[in-house]
Amino acid sequence: MASPRPFFLTPSSSDDHSSQEDSPDSPRPRISKRRQDPPPSAFTFPFADPARRSLDGSFFETPRLPSAESPYKSFNRSYSLANLHRSPDLQLPRASSATTIFRSPFLSPASRPSTIWSPPPVSANPSVVALPLTQKKPIQSTRLKAKLTKDDKPWLAKKRRCESGSWWLTFFAALLGVLIAAALCFRGWESVDLLSDSQLCLVMQDDFDSSIDPNNWSYDIELGGFGNGEFEMTTDDPSNVYISNGQLYIMPTLTSDSIDGGWDSVMSGATYPLPDCTAQGGGSGNSTTTGSSNSTTSSNSTSSSSNPCTAVSNNQSGTVINPVRSGRLNTRGKQTIKYGRVEVRAKLPQGDWLWPAIWMLPQGNDTSSSTGQGTGVYGAWPVSGEIDIMEARGNLPSYPAQGSNYVRSSLNYGPFAGGSTPISTGERLFLSIYGWVSTKRGNFADGFHVYAFEWTSEWMRFYTDDRLQAMINLKISSKSSDSYFFNTGGFPGVAMNASSGKEVVVSDPWSTAYGGSAAAPFDQEFYLVIDLAVGGTSGWFPDSVGGKPWYDGSATAMRDFASKYEEWTATWPPNPDERAFRIDYVKMWNLCR
Repeated sequence: MASPRPFFLTPSSSDDHSSQEDSPDSPRPRISKRRQDPPPSAFTFPFADPARRSLDGSFFETPRLPSAESPYKSFNRSYSLANLHRSPDLQLPRASSATTIFRSPFLSPASRPSTIWSPPPVSANPSVVALPLTQKKPIQSTRLKAKLTKDDKPWLAKKRRCESGSWWLTFFAALLGVLIAAALCFRGWESVDLLSDSQLCLVMQDDFDSSIDPNNWSYDIELGGFGNGEFEMTTDDPSNVYISNGQLYIMPTLTSDSIDGGWDSVMSGATYPLPDCTAQGGGSGNSTTTGSSNSTTSSNSTSSSSNPCTAVSNNQSGTVINPVRSGRLNTRGKQTIKYGRVEVRAKLPQGDWLWPAIWMLPQGNDTSSSTGQGTGVYGAWPVSGEIDIMEARGNLPSYPAQGSNYVRSSLNYGPFAGGSTPISTGERLFLSIYGWVSTKRGNFADGFHVYAFEWTSEWMRFYTDDRLQAMINLKISSKSSDSYFFNTGGFPGVAMNASSGKEVVVSDPWSTAYGGSAAAPFDQEFYLVIDLAVGGTSGWFPDSVGGKPWYDGSATAMRDFASKYEEWTATWPPNPDERAFRIDYVKMWNLCR
């Protein structure tokens, strides 16, 4: 006999089932396929309607748990849903507690009876015996259970000489490497050239506390371009050179603010004689370029008839009065050094085409005004050399040709005096040894920095703030070495004289003159120059770079620059603290003898 099943879980309890006691002639209710009410349940769902409609349209109450007289039993026979709903008084056999299944609250009905898998029984019949899975033996652990004894290591009983020798060889090799590294470090530390305080004797210290000391400084007052075709005139006017806040200010101003007629006079129809002019015979020397092609010649003159003390503006000839006024100081005939140290703490100016510089020129044997500046014991510039401690540009860091985030040092020299013998410009007869440092955050116009130069007969060093930021670091050994400046220049054996067309022998001008040491021409007394230039035709500002409004080779270069004054003056800060070249202090030491 099959086990009894509950009515609402068996497949026989479908909606179209008929009871065995039903008459075959009894009518069956039509059950809608779209809506089928669930069978009676012992659980009342929340929010359910207490009155429910039966299949034939009548209402019946929600069923409750079956009582003792309930007909809801499990047995072999099944009842029709139609009879069950239509005959509420029909008595059904009571289901036993062992076979009656009730769902727990909130549990979804199972789609099929729950079953639990169990392995098939083992039978004597081989065809139905479940074969067990084969298992491999566990791998034996390689971990040592105890520390090996000497008996377990028979190879230690007999030592070979090569093994002992290899250990000592490795040890001595490592020790030798450490000793060599220490020796290299010590040699590198010893090779750093330093000037101790005991080697230096103070020559000048100017902190600019009150006024410009005439025992240290002289004014350069002229408008001839200083050999570079510069566009400014240098004055001793208190608006251009003055002391403020314990600092020296070199302030660029517009000439139109200081002369009668204003900007119209600068451009045309005026003659301006520079008061207290100190220039003699034109601006020869002091150039940082080669030959006369970049000097202040008549074609690129900044004044009438190349007069460094008078300027004429003429619209037809294309000449103008220098559009900017600035300042330039030097220690010529007052404070000089031959070997030692120079320190200048300064803040650079900000503004397009400004050219601040701290540099040195040879003193020479004649310090009178009749002798041009830059003429040393070996001759006129550049034979006696030029030392540029610091040069910079006032253009913003975005300027492609190194703006105010770069500072530069250089050594300039050559075997022929500029302008005295017009050597063909196609030959290399001038050398500039240079280097620079840069900052990636801000620029050198944001604050003060120390620009220093250390110099002996054996080495030279240029640096900014500390020796780790060296711009140039040179060794000088002997005349026969490559460090000798004439050998470094790589000058040709002969050159063509452009005026006569004859060849000229390029000889060493420092071999016999004035002792001719290995440091020549930088083995003589030099004085200090501090100035703020504007523009120029020397190539310091390359053509067609950064919106440059003039060309160096143009006869009207200064006029072209002046005509664009609205553009470049817009980049000059109105605050003097930002526009001026500010010097905090200047110190000069000589190498004690």
